[in-house]
Amino acid sequence: MPDEARPTRPRGERRGRPRRERGAVTVAQRREDMRDRLIQSRLTPNTISLTGLALNLVAAVLVWQRYFFLGGIAFIIGSVMDTLDGRYSRMSGKGTPFGAFLDSSLDRVEEGIVLTAVAYTFATDANADAAAAVVVAVLASLMVSYTRARAEALGVECKVGLATRPVRVVILSIGLVFARGAGLGQFDLLEPAVYVLAALSVVTVGQRVWHVYRELAAA
Repeated sequence: MPDEARPTRPRGERRGRPRRERGAVTVAQRREDMRDRLIQSRLTPNTISLTGLALNLVAAVLVWQRYFFLGGIAFIIGSVMDTLDGRYSRMSGKGTPFGAFLDSSLDRVEEGIVLTAVAYTFATDANADAAAAVVVAVLASLMVSYTRARAEALGVECKVGLATRPVRVVILSIGLVFARGAGLGQFDLLEPAVYVLAALSVVTVGQRVWHVYRELAAA
């Protein structure tokens, strides 16, 4: 067949490209199917929230027994569940006002439970400074959430600050996974993590109070 009569393929079109596009569509369809099955299932956002609470209770017991690495893993998974329940609520449309209230309340309880177990380990080691820092971290983290709730009740959006919930989870997770005796080398990051958590939480409370003051003064 002469060259001038041979059909030409437009530039950028390759034999493998349509196959990859079909594969991409298949993956997207599978994700869509999985999402539809979840929505149609009996799974509720409250179930996810309660599962996160159970995992954090397990984490607290493991930390109390000084299984820091396992406790850190349970804390991480439980905290991930805390973020999934809100997303699933919005995605599935199964959210309720009580579910939102339960989610916010359990977040505070879960963080406090794990930090209480951490404080216990410091107290049994006669490390009064670190135990006191845990108490400061608990109070400050509660105030971080409280200042946001009060600000939003006044009509002010208040998500500013260094130590938001995800940041606090990351700091404490690092401290637990790399605690002394966790089995990951000769690390001892739990005590420094607690000091950092307490300091950043206190700073965040100050940031949010200042933010609300400026917003209300400018209104």
